[in-house]
Formats: sequence, C-alpha cells, structure tokens
Amino acid sequence: MRQRNREKTRDALLLALASVGADGKKVTITAVAEAAGVTSALVHNTYPDIAEAIRQQAGRSSRQQRDHKIQQLAECTARNRELRLELDAALRDIRQLASINETLRQEIDTLRALVSDKVAMLDSSQRR
Repeated sequence: MRQRNREKTRDALLLALASVGADGKKVTITAVAEAAGVTSALVHNTYPDIAEAIRQQAGRSSRQQRDHKIQQLAECTARNRELRLELDAALRDIRQLASINETLRQEIDTLRALVSDKVAMLDSSQRR
C-alpha cells in the first residue's frame, strides 16, 4: 500500500509541476509541493529526481548552478590575482616614498641647522 501512495504522490507532483508551469506561476519546489498537497521537504528527501526536474524547469539545475559557481570562482580568482598585483605595486610605491620622505627630512634638518647658524658648511676641497 505504501508503494501505491508513493506512486500517487509522484503522479500528483508531476501533475502539479505541469500545472504550476502552465499557470504562469514561478516554478519552485515549494509551489509544486503545495499544489500537490505535500511538503517541500518530502520532495527534496523522497523525490530528488522530481526536485531536479523542477530546478531544470526553473532554469536552476544542479549542473547549471555548479557551472555558474565555477565560473564565479574563476572570475573571483582572476580579480584576486589583479588586486594582489595592485597591492604589491602600491607597497613598492610606499617603500620608495618613505625612503624619499626620509631623505627630504634629513635635508630639511640640515637646512634648518644652516639657517640657524649652528652648523658651518665645510668645503670638501679644503680638506687634506
């Protein structure tokens, strides 16, 4: 008797799938399950082939979802690679600018000392 109920439920689900699609409603597992008078959990757990058929009709089959995720992953990986290159270039620029900044600070200190008459400049040609 249980087998007969499964067959009835399967037939009801397939009929509901056809009717939900024909009514112009959005085809989802929940909508088909409600139209068949069962829960969406039953569709997922007991009728995975029907769940996949519903996803395919909705344009979201497992394969399509997987392929989409793989494509997104590849795009994100490429973008990540670009961002890492940008970061490396920015860090190189920062190091170079820090070096230039320190050189300029030392030059400013030397010039301030000269202006305040605390330091005398010696000509290198006068040394022995």
